[in-house]
Amino acid sequence: MTVGIVGAGQLGRMLALAGYPLGLDFRFLDREAHSPGGQVAPIFCGEFGDRRLLTRLARECEVLTVDWENVPVNALRAVRGATRIAPPLRALAIAQDRLAEKHLFQKLKIATTRFARVDSARSLERAIEAIGFPGVLKTRRLGYDGKGQRVVRTRAAARSAFDALQGAPLIYEEFVRFDFEASVIGARSTRGERACYPLNANVHKDGILRVTRAPIGSSGLAQRARAHLYAILDYFRYVGVLTIEFFVRDGRLIANEIAPRVHNSGHWTIEGAETSQFENHLRAILGWPLGSTRARGHAAMVNLIGQMPDARLALGQAGVHWHDYGKSPRPGRKLGHCTLVEATALKRDGRARSLLASLGLDTGVRLPRLP
Repeated sequence: MTVGIVGAGQLGRMLALAGYPLGLDFRFLDREAHSPGGQVAPIFCGEFGDRRLLTRLARECEVLTVDWENVPVNALRAVRGATRIAPPLRALAIAQDRLAEKHLFQKLKIATTRFARVDSARSLERAIEAIGFPGVLKTRRLGYDGKGQRVVRTRAAARSAFDALQGAPLIYEEFVRFDFEASVIGARSTRGERACYPLNANVHKDGILRVTRAPIGSSGLAQRARAHLYAILDYFRYVGVLTIEFFVRDGRLIANEIAPRVHNSGHWTIEGAETSQFENHLRAILGWPLGSTRARGHAAMVNLIGQMPDARLALGQAGVHWHDYGKSPRPGRKLGHCTLVEATALKRDGRARSLLASLGLDTGVRLPRLP
């Protein structure tokens, strides 16, 4: 059985690595022949919207999925007759537009930030009047890892941000002073079976995820996150893995965005859960029973950004797992990650701080105390 993946980044690579023990084969479509997925499976090299290549990929696969949510939806619609596609294209389309995401949260009664559509300098002024400062002006599309957004605290800064970002549809959002950031990851299969991983706490720097810890939060917080996740999965009749990212303030969950794919904050599940998010995504899209999402202990994941440290600094520490994506160094680029699993949250957090320090990654990265 062959699975096609549009996008051959590290997420696609890890999907393939999770699928080979299950007896699966893989094919990728990507712009670059030397993408991480190309280390483990054949790549059709071309643009994500190339309908000829998408059709060829679809015809060779039992199911088509993505490792990046910004794949052109219209191009995928054009090849639906050739194979099944998961996740649903409607979920992909909404995840590609921050304004549509916010309306989805409102429709499902999931608390989110205050927001306003911005199409002109005049509409920006109206948004500022309604929401106030500080705020965040963002492009509605193609923003990730902190790209396409500006925090603004004055009208002059807002006008400058608008000048820098105009030309693309925009959204103005309330700036949330949060206690910490969190994400919940779960899956829904073709049979309607659902599963949810323990809640994650995430630390970002310069808009890029640096550290994830799981499980975290009180049982009440985790239950509310799971309820929100299941509401979205059921709304779309979703198939595959989906993530919701939250701000947590005073014990409240404030939804920020969704990711209709396997997620960076779920890398801890490879060593830290009974079944990884990558295996469960494959099980879900193939209609197989979902695996247990139970945590094996208290896990931490540290992203390796921009430049890879010496692997020996991590591998010399007992219980640390090293993942190198095979990508060339570049500022802000995700090149790999490390994970560890401990018996208690206290020991996990201490070892995570020690790992950050030993790899020279602790500058500006603070692990907030968790409930």
